[in-house]
Amino acid sequence: MTTGIIEKLEDVTPNVLGAMSGAESARLRTVMESFVRHIHAFAQEVKLTEAEYDLGIEFLNRIGQATHDSHNEGILFADAIGFSTLVCLLNNGNDGATETAAALLGPFWRANSPRTANGGSIVRSTTPGPELFVACEIVDVAGKPIAGAEVDVWQSSPVGLYENQDDTQADMNLRGKFTTDAAGRFSFRSVKPAGYPVPTDGPVGDLLRAQNRHPYRPAHIHFLGFKQGYKTLITQVFVDDDEHLETDVVFGVTRALVGDYRRIDAGEPPAPSVQAPWYTLNYRFVMEAGEAVLPKPPIK
Repeated sequence: MTTGIIEKLEDVTPNVLGAMSGAESARLRTVMESFVRHIHAFAQEVKLTEAEYDLGIEFLNRIGQATHDSHNEGILFADAIGFSTLVCLLNNGNDGATETAAALLGPFWRANSPRTANGGSIVRSTTPGPELFVACEIVDVAGKPIAGAEVDVWQSSPVGLYENQDDTQADMNLRGKFTTDAAGRFSFRSVKPAGYPVPTDGPVGDLLRAQNRHPYRPAHIHFLGFKQGYKTLITQVFVDDDEHLETDVVFGVTRALVGDYRRIDAGEPPAPSVQAPWYTLNYRFVMEAGEAVLPKPPIK
């Protein structure tokens, strides 16, 4: 550990780095040394004023104050500046060469979604909207089906709200946990999701307004695939006709994740009482071999 009395501006960064050099963890030293260099360089590059410094600290404090069991403002902030997507793509999918393109987890995943039989419905309370029938398969990088994978599914309602945001929806509405069969397949019945604005009543909303940005995400369904021996797959499949595909507020849309939500206007309905139009989605997911680790749920 090397520190000294600060004589001039140029002394600050090396003194801080010296003070941190005694950390036993090599990874902690690497991460924190780079962080300090970059944030000190940032302050010097923009000639950060004391008023701006105070505003930034207040902004970070407000993020913490706005986070609670049913909302995670910290993740929302990381999403809104593209940081979540950057880290996600940095760590998953071998640049798209093998695994299905990953996507950010988002702030709305909950653990313990209801186990649902293949072909079952995740509509757990009255949810008006076009019916959607989803059929998926999960394979490894060689194309071999992955049986016994657990797949969490969650989505917003056609009014653009997740059930934890909406008192009119039943608990765990539009959420389910499926298990792939011997052919690596799972399927379910739902309603077509809608795009929605991210919450804007906190500091992230203030930031978006200051930057003249809209708060909308394109419509999508979230998928989380988990099985021992495979890297956990966290992804989303976007509705292909959504107006915000190219301007997603959290920068989460990649070309591989735009699905074919096919509208059906006539023919034999896939289930009794289904009326046209209804939609279908077929999608193939690829999982890489690796360590199976579940993320920490951002909300309860």
